[in-house]
Amino acid sequence: MKTFKNKVAAITGAGSGMGQQLAVLLAKAGCNVAISDINKTGLEQTVELLKPYKVKVTVDVVNTAKQDAVYAWADKVKKEHGKVNLIFNNAGIAMSNTVEGHSIDDYERMMAVNFWGVVYGTKAFLPYLKESGDGHIINTSSIFGLTAQPTQSAYNASKFAVRGFTESLRQELDMGKFGVSATCVHPGGIKTNIAHTAEMSENVASLGINTQKSKAMADKVMRIPASKAAQIILDGVKADKRRVLIGPEAYAVDGLQRLFPTAYQRLFTLGSKFSI
Repeated sequence: MKTFKNKVAAITGAGSGMGQQLAVLLAKAGCNVAISDINKTGLEQTVELLKPYKVKVTVDVVNTAKQDAVYAWADKVKKEHGKVNLIFNNAGIAMSNTVEGHSIDDYERMMAVNFWGVVYGTKAFLPYLKESGDGHIINTSSIFGLTAQPTQSAYNASKFAVRGFTESLRQELDMGKFGVSATCVHPGGIKTNIAHTAEMSENVASLGINTQKSKAMADKVMRIPASKAAQIILDGVKADKRRVLIGPEAYAVDGLQRLFPTAYQRLFTLGSKFSI
């Protein structure tokens, strides 16, 4: 896909952060957009940002953890726009806790949004992307989908799952020659709401981690503007990249995992002790 002009893009998590900026940049490029989020207020803010551009915009409040809701949204987007070329499965949540401290409900909720939301979005829109003859699926994983970290077992599990799912999908699309491709995105320190809304349990103190210092450090790391991250993603789509790394942290973590596929765990354990 060399141009987004006159294409139709569906975006989840479009009420803020990268999802919002993807909508803005796509609209600026002449792409019609169907935006969704669970946050109605955020969607209204995105709509205001899209007003200067002469493209068709449709808006829906969608809980991506609900299969029926995602499939109904996909059908509605196709009906309202006539076609769909891109689906950005971008919505996600985060939380920090120990494995012992996490409830089963925590794991199920994390997987429902971060993983099953991606699966639902992919499967609901794939028939329409194939029908368009020029489609692309963009699934957001994380640098936490490249390596695991203490207190992030639920988030790691969901983001590793997104990576495995998308890489398998990409191979099938390559083999099938459907006119559809797929990209897995691994953002590093992006200035989005996910870090501020992430749940951090006091249980992590049992590992010697100070929650206040951890949150302050997260704020320092989250320094890449969402608009820049969105542009990197769109450039990756145009280049038909299998994997898009965003930020120096992403490249560092990717390199670390390649050099020390298991030993990196000791480094992260040591690093956690020095950062608290």
